Amino acid sequence: MSRLSSTDTPVEEEAEVVESDEAREALLAKIQTELGDAVVGSHLSPGDDLWVRVDRSAWAAAGAYLKTGLGFEYFNFLSAIDWKPSPFGRDMDAQVDLSLGHDEASEIDMAIEQGVAGGDTRFQVFARVNDIVNGLGVTLKADVPDDDLSIDSWVTVYAGANWHERECFEMYGISFEGHPGLRHIYLPAGFEGNPLRKDYPLLARRLKPWPGIVDVEQMPGDDDPADAAETTEAAE
Repeated sequence: MSRLSSTDTPVEEEAEVVESDEAREALLAKIQTELGDAVVGSHLSPGDDLWVRVDRSAWAAAGAYLKTGLGFEYFNFLSAIDWKPSPFGRDMDAQVDLSLGHDEASEIDMAIEQGVAGGDTRFQVFARVNDIVNGLGVTLKADVPDDDLSIDSWVTVYAGANWHERECFEMYGISFEGHPGLRHIYLPAGFEGNPLRKDYPLLARRLKPWPGIVDVEQMPGDDDPADAAETTEAAE
């Protein structure tokens, strides 16, 4: 963005740096006071957003407090993430990526690095809720240990979490305790495996390059000018 000086000369406008955010700082303080030691991590980006990581045992309590205690009545989404790097490296990349020279061989680094607010496990569940009255949102996260892929359901607090938890269950294999009907939502009942786990092989890409490179026909009017000229001369 630019502005005009007194001499009408465009000058670059310096980006505004937000150093504090009283609303989100107060929100984080309330969550920490309510949940105590169950808040195991947080990240506040002033003027932008807030992430709070809670202990798995406090997952349901955190959701309930945000809704009934703080007015975060709008349920945005719930999902999970597998932080494990893909053991297949670039093997599963689209062929169009490979054609652009993005297939340099390199040793696969399997070290797990979590995002903001940290984490101690490969799998995390996270959910987003909003206070639409005050224009605030918060993303809650919780670690899910590999040897017990389960966490309490949010359905009794946020009814909209129902299908989100079912999708998370079939795609990541995470169970939601107390869910009224935890079953597949997209995949056949007998489908084996969890397609969104990083170690789930996408066999279709091995059998046939996908999405691959395809020849796209030109749209009408997109003909090469030289070809158009030749066509005109031939007609004459």
